[in-house]
Amino acid sequence: MTLTVRVIAPDKTVWDSEAEEVILPSTTGQLGILSNHAPLLTALDIGVMRVRPGKEWLPIALMGGFAEVENNEVTILVNGAQRGDAINKEEAQQDFTQAEENFNRVQGSENRQEQIQATQALKKARARFQAAGGMV
Repeated sequence: MTLTVRVIAPDKTVWDSEAEEVILPSTTGQLGILSNHAPLLTALDIGVMRVRPGKEWLPIALMGGFAEVENNEVTILVNGAQRGDAINKEEAQQDFTQAEENFNRVQGSENRQEQIQATQALKKARARFQAAGGMV
């Protein structure tokens, strides 16, 4: 038995297919979903979702949102998403390095909003780099 998995961002549907297994970056940690999972509604953090339609895992960078699991259907509504195979690894690595430098630079800052923005940018850059196959 398989799961029907849909990843929906405001601008497009990133994934809409059957899968054997899904691992989600929930706000409380990694969450694995197999067929016949109990109904669930969870908040998603910025991170990498992994979906296994066959033998291979496909990473998808998620930019936060929500997931609902019910009757072997996993519906994921996110602020943004990008498949790992659509991300340029070198660009993602450069973005991650810049975000990390900016994050380190603002840590001593008194500006709390600047720190929060730098933290969010670092999380997004890390998710994209990891989804592209980079190790972070």
